[in-house]
Amino acid sequence: MKNIFIITLLLLFVSCHSEKEKQQPTFGIVIHGGAGTILKENMSDEMEKAYLKKLTEAITTGHAILKVGGTSQDAVEKTIHVMENSPLFNSGKGAVLTANETIALDASFMDGKTLNSGAIAGVKHVKNPISAAIKVMHNSPHVLLSGEGADQFAAEQNLETVPESYFITQRRIKALRRVQELETNKKTTRHSSDQLFYDNQRYGTVGCVALDLNGNLAAGTSTGGMTNKKWGRIGDAPIIGAGTYANNSSCGVSATGWGEFFIRSVVAHDIAALVEYKSLSVKEASKQVLQKVEDLGGDGGVVVMDAYGNVSMEFNTPGMYRAHMNSDGKLTVRIYDNE
Repeated sequence: MKNIFIITLLLLFVSCHSEKEKQQPTFGIVIHGGAGTILKENMSDEMEKAYLKKLTEAITTGHAILKVGGTSQDAVEKTIHVMENSPLFNSGKGAVLTANETIALDASFMDGKTLNSGAIAGVKHVKNPISAAIKVMHNSPHVLLSGEGADQFAAEQNLETVPESYFITQRRIKALRRVQELETNKKTTRHSSDQLFYDNQRYGTVGCVALDLNGNLAAGTSTGGMTNKKWGRIGDAPIIGAGTYANNSSCGVSATGWGEFFIRSVVAHDIAALVEYKSLSVKEASKQVLQKVEDLGGDGGVVVMDAYGNVSMEFNTPGMYRAHMNSDGKLTVRIYDNE
């Protein structure tokens, strides 16, 4: 009897100790800069170094905020600013062009503690669209604003606005012209390099998920959309539950890929639901949902983090610009598959 009592006490001690360890405050941050057919053989050493440097700059910006007790919202916003301000990524300064050679920027943000969220779509003058999405969440009764109204709202919120020409780069003009030429000659058999280039124009997004020391998750996504998009097309990035989702009860998610399929699959919420209701790990949940996307004919990737700092950077394309930093400051930066 005495032995049973001692064993019971030991089991209780181990259980309490494990629970205490599980609840120790932690923080972390994970980002992506877009998925697609990103192959090492097609990347110059100079360009590869530029991407790795900018990804590192972005994630260390957010990590520094979290390390001193800053909020996950601030970490996500400032991290995404770094990528929005770089011409390397399809968001902000590096955004792709519509069929009319214009800019149409989308972004969304979600707070995992309150489930509050905000998004903007089709803006032309907001320098940092992720900040506009956050302002929509805090300072409007709405979740999603679009077009001229969203630009007007951002200006009224005293966000920095710029002329549309700020976003238009020669790189994106050349890409648009090439895509339009390929579509005009679509009956002609395309060279493999042309098809690869054309397929890659569906992708391009930046995103971030952060967990702060208070245990709150936040997720944000920002994009220029799809090259040569028409008719006011909107992808998954500004759609809460498709391109972005955060819930302290499950995880935070930011997606990148072929937006039409991510909307149809409600990718971000589906991952969170599997974590919350089926107790799957973020890695297993991500794999299952991306398999569903692939079965439908789409592809892309996600970055995911749960309330304990566990992370997933899953994708079903040849590459995804991505990085992760945990509370110990361990940095992982990757571009290609099988790294």
